[in-house]
Amino acid sequence: MKQAVIDVIIPAYNEEKSIGLVLQAIPKNLVREIIVCNNNSTDRTAEVARQNGATVVDQPRKGYGSACLKGMVYIQEKPSEEQPDIIVFLDGDYSDHPEEMPNLIAPILNDDHDLVIGSRALGNMERGAMMPQQIFGNWLATSLIRLFYDYQFTDLGPFRAIRWDRLLEIDMQDPDFGWTVEMQVKAAKYQLKCTEVPVRYRRRVGVSKVSGTIRGTILAGHKILWTIFKLW
Repeated sequence: MKQAVIDVIIPAYNEEKSIGLVLQAIPKNLVREIIVCNNNSTDRTAEVARQNGATVVDQPRKGYGSACLKGMVYIQEKPSEEQPDIIVFLDGDYSDHPEEMPNLIAPILNDDHDLVIGSRALGNMERGAMMPQQIFGNWLATSLIRLFYDYQFTDLGPFRAIRWDRLLEIDMQDPDFGWTVEMQVKAAKYQLKCTEVPVRYRRRVGVSKVSGTIRGTILAGHKILWTIFKLW
């Protein structure tokens, strides 16, 4: 049986201190290419990423979703025979555990799932890794998805794997904080086969650009709820 082709997309904004750790922890035997989407960083994020073997694409427009979309465009520009089977998304701040990638992709490879979310709620989360408002926001968002779409999620975690053809099918659009919830809501609307696996989560390297500020937290929470209701 042909081995699945797996590419990794990592959005990164000023992650000079952490991106090398992330890239070194990714199981190289599993992935074909790691694409770091440099989101208008003002530090050495791009340089460190290249030094650690990643392909770097630049996205001057700020926004988590904008960075992820830029990585997708890079892949789409390849010939069709070079398109991957699976895309793994993870953050560049070293809060995820990239070495758990085999567990993340297993339901796609073995059980024909389309989307797998790495759930911090089901896994082991280091004390202080998520702010109380993040934990509440995740609970509220996943409860609304369950209520409106009858799909069971426990987390909007950034560490996730999805079949490439399904990712294209759901037509992702959100340029910033609503990226993860858009993917899960659209997965429910398109009736993708979804599941979650427990993942560990640690305190990030450096200060969060979202939960680390009151303004960022409010904007992210508003965008997540707005996305759920808009797509409904």
